[in-house]
Amino acid sequence: MPKISIVVPVYYNALNLPDTIPQLLALEEKLPGYSLQLVFVDDGSGDESLDLLLKSFEAFPGKIKVVKLTRNFGSMAAIQAGFTQADGDCVGVIAADLQDPPELFIEMVSYWEKGIKTVFAVRQDREEPFSQKLFSNTYYALMRKFAVPNYPAGGFDFLLADRQVIDEINKIHEKNTNLMTLIFWLGFKSVFIPYVRRSRKKGKSRWTLRKKVKLLIDSFVSFSYFPIQLLSVVGLLVAIASFSYGLFVFYFWLRFGIEVKGWVPSILLLAFTSGIQMTMLGILGEYLWRTLDEARKRPPYVIDTVYEKTLDVPKVVNEISKE
Repeated sequence: MPKISIVVPVYYNALNLPDTIPQLLALEEKLPGYSLQLVFVDDGSGDESLDLLLKSFEAFPGKIKVVKLTRNFGSMAAIQAGFTQADGDCVGVIAADLQDPPELFIEMVSYWEKGIKTVFAVRQDREEPFSQKLFSNTYYALMRKFAVPNYPAGGFDFLLADRQVIDEINKIHEKNTNLMTLIFWLGFKSVFIPYVRRSRKKGKSRWTLRKKVKLLIDSFVSFSYFPIQLLSVVGLLVAIASFSYGLFVFYFWLRFGIEVKGWVPSILLLAFTSGIQMTMLGILGEYLWRTLDEARKRPPYVIDTVYEKTLDVPKVVNEISKE
């Protein structure tokens, strides 16, 4: 009997889990002929999320696996940790807040049965505030324009992938990246399913502006050379402009003997070029910092405990780390 694993990153989702867990468990009845495995990854939650997960783990032996990380490493790292623990023939990813409809997995599985290796649920619209829509739309527009040309316009973080895809991802130990984009970048045969992302009904989102900006930078550093290429172009243009201005001043001084009164232009030029240089150093610093982070070989996450039951026998595994 084929198995479907669903990885769910959990971070301060105590209010959502009492609804999320039953809805995910109900998928097994809607998918006859399949066994279901739910892999919940507690990403250092400070609320009652872990307690609720462990209660469900005891109530549904063999159906739920709980992975506890030592601290908060971020949603991408939590999903990576879940991938290493999921052993299904196909593996899904869904958020714990029920903004994405779990029943869409049924359609995803039907595509997987036809040989599609990755099925992406693409956000056609969002029941969210205008500011969130604006940031998301801008982010994905920039990704399509400068990083991954055929990337879905609405973006995604809700998907189903074949075992082969997950195995390939588990071989990649890349940190500070967008895992969803990495799955898309692998290039396996895929299908897009449009849907409308629902508004959050319970709890407060921990997806802060700082985390969004970091994801934007991580995505561009990981999948695009555009920032570096932009530095070269801007540097060349500034050099040409500065050289031309220097020739202009020198020519008028040499030809007409005109005293050069250029205090204000000089200050403006100095301030402009200094600003450009600081920006360039900042962009280079982002690349260098990520290079250093990769070179140090620190794991992207650390697993504290894995709770699972096999054949009604509890199994608790303490792990130091996974890379």
